[in-house]
Amino acid sequence: MGLYLNPGNDAFQIAVNDDIYVDKSELLFYTNQKINKNKRYLCVSRPRRFGKSMAASMLAAYYSRGCSSGCLFQGLKIPKDGAFQKHLNQHDVIYLNIQQFLSASIELGLLAECIESEVMREVKEEYGNCFTENSLGLPNALAQIYQSNAQPVRGFIFIIDEWDCLFREAKEDKDAQKKYLDFLKLLFKDQAYVSLAYMTGILPIKKYGTHSAINIFDEYSMMNPGELAEFVGFTEGEVKSLCRQYKLEFSQVQSWYDGYRFAGQWNIYNPKSVVDAAQTGEFDSYWTQTETYEALKTYIEMDYDGLKTAIVSMLGGGRCSINPRKFQNDMTTFKTKDDVLTLLVHLGYLAYDKGRQEVYIPNQEIASEFLDAVEEPAWDGVIQAIAESKALLDATIAMDSESVAAGMDIIHTQTASLLKYNDENSLACSVLIAYYSAKNQYMPPIRELPSGKGFADIVYLPRRKENVPALLVELKWNQSAQAAIQQIKEKEYVGTLNSYTRDILLVGINYDKKKKSHQCFIEKYGVGSHSLA
Repeated sequence: MGLYLNPGNDAFQIAVNDDIYVDKSELLFYTNQKINKNKRYLCVSRPRRFGKSMAASMLAAYYSRGCSSGCLFQGLKIPKDGAFQKHLNQHDVIYLNIQQFLSASIELGLLAECIESEVMREVKEEYGNCFTENSLGLPNALAQIYQSNAQPVRGFIFIIDEWDCLFREAKEDKDAQKKYLDFLKLLFKDQAYVSLAYMTGILPIKKYGTHSAINIFDEYSMMNPGELAEFVGFTEGEVKSLCRQYKLEFSQVQSWYDGYRFAGQWNIYNPKSVVDAAQTGEFDSYWTQTETYEALKTYIEMDYDGLKTAIVSMLGGGRCSINPRKFQNDMTTFKTKDDVLTLLVHLGYLAYDKGRQEVYIPNQEIASEFLDAVEEPAWDGVIQAIAESKALLDATIAMDSESVAAGMDIIHTQTASLLKYNDENSLACSVLIAYYSAKNQYMPPIRELPSGKGFADIVYLPRRKENVPALLVELKWNQSAQAAIQQIKEKEYVGTLNSYTRDILLVGINYDKKKKSHQCFIEKYGVGSHSLA
């Protein structure tokens, strides 16, 4: 066993022996299906501390020839698969942690040469009599070994952890990035000796202009995890099991660490944070403590039209439509707010709804990181507006229309430098931040809820154990608050909530641009009467 060629199972053994280990071994079912097929190139990107390195170490332990890893998989799910024994410790594995190489490299431009030199040394020790060293380097040597039939099982399995760290740590060094991509292209493209290539990182494959780079890889990312969605983090079932074992309140874990949803069926939780909460018994921002909020602050303060408005809206629980297709998969090439928001999805700060092409802040842990990031002069008024939101919510529940209107005036003034207040959508952003404190008692707000004969602007539904009314908020611009209430009645917006068994408040909010003031009107829709007359 070596450092790079067949590295063994020590890292995975440490993971399995840990106090908390969640079984993700069924990932091997998918990778086994890809071996020696056209679709054998996998690039799996997800945020930091989401289990990338653990998965890589598991694959290395399972495939590496020369070690005995069967005992590590006893009791896990994957041994039930018929192909488990076929591939167990039967392959030559080349395992590369690019972060370690990057840290050891004297010059960034020499990263590829450093990798080649170190791997070649171990390959030569094992198969030195099977190839002739020449200027073509590692790819040529591996091709000669493959042709020689010297391997017990022909071909190599490549596991590359943190493939993209050069793009994250040397953001501006385009020459070093191109050399590195060229190296990976030569190593993988059209090479018969590749039985399987599995790369992990935070960013998907870099789009380098017209340079084709390594487009042979299928990408499984936070935007499109595909069939690997359940391996992005902890699933809801896995979290519920941990909650029972460690006596955690599931609804609290859900509020703090849930929010990443894929393919309509997978609710994914932040694994780092769930484990820390289980071990300490306390709910805190564990994942965000692994990196300073300055990293987030750098991106959300970029000067792109609509970016700050989107952030304010999402802080209030809203969502923002984006087009992620033009994102260049690096941390410097930004042309629009969509590029910035797409990067934040890959970094884990935002979640992505693929069906609706919308992004949102996934949970309480991430929301707290955004709040830290906006405690800056560039965000004047947001923190003050959030501080005012508890009083505004209390006034709404008390049906104090005048206080709600006055509160909206104050919050509008506080956020005027960030929100271009010129239409109903900007009013909606202001309302979302005004009701920020609702997240303590209510589920995330629902925008444009299909209901009756149209779409209700904003709906707040109470959390299960909270004894507060639902809020159905309708907005108007240069009309009247009463007109908003009348629209709710005429279009029967409450129809969708007919099965709702608690009180509902109808909240009409209008902004008069000429007077520069808000008006509010609130009616109670009682469960007993269910009348809109």
